[in-house]
Amino acid sequence: MRRAALGFLVGVALAAPAWAEITAAQFVDPTGRYGHGVLGDAIEYGALEYTVQEGGKTRRLRITLPQDHVFEDIAPRLADVDGDGLPEIIVVETDMRQGAALAIYGVNGKITETPHIGQSNRWLAPVGVADLDGDGAVELSYVDRPHLARVLTVWRFQDGALEKVATQTGHTNHSIGQDYITGGVRTCGGVVEMITLSPDWSRIYATRLIDDALERRDIGPNEKGASVERALDCNF
Repeated sequence: MRRAALGFLVGVALAAPAWAEITAAQFVDPTGRYGHGVLGDAIEYGALEYTVQEGGKTRRLRITLPQDHVFEDIAPRLADVDGDGLPEIIVVETDMRQGAALAIYGVNGKITETPHIGQSNRWLAPVGVADLDGDGAVELSYVDRPHLARVLTVWRFQDGALEKVATQTGHTNHSIGQDYITGGVRTCGGVVEMITLSPDWSRIYATRLIDDALERRDIGPNEKGASVERALDCNF
């Protein structure tokens, strides 16, 4: 299965304590109300369910979106964004009039999100979540409009908010109709890099964040897709 705006927290139990841990998340309530179809079908999702462990108890919580929003994504991602050792949920959330945004949810609902792209039927494809430059703050990266603008975009999470750090044109990680995203983030020899592809899918790029700027290297040909997996495994 693949697929909340600030304040849209529906059907959720009482606020959990800060030490509650999100252990799993999934999209639910499939819907055809958007119909963009970028991931290969016209079905997106209207709600997010997640499991929270606190003490010896397990709770199942749900966030239901308003009718003009959908989760337009492969699957929710769990990653520690705020550095407290516990994961948050990272998702692509789409406003049907304003396009996609990257959103972060915690136990008690939405924490923050990037601005929406600004136009219906415009999407972003996540790359990864990591401390890209080793400064102790976590960055979130995605390719903005991987079929059109093809802009690798990096945001830094600090003090409960996201700040745009760097952008670079000439990257992609998704083709229209694919139900998966290619590439990701790797750490090889202590160096963190984002793995993406050239716009024509012929070359593999490894990009680092250095002094709030993106430095891209062409690391080889993309041959039958297997090369990307080898790159992520630090094999070249």
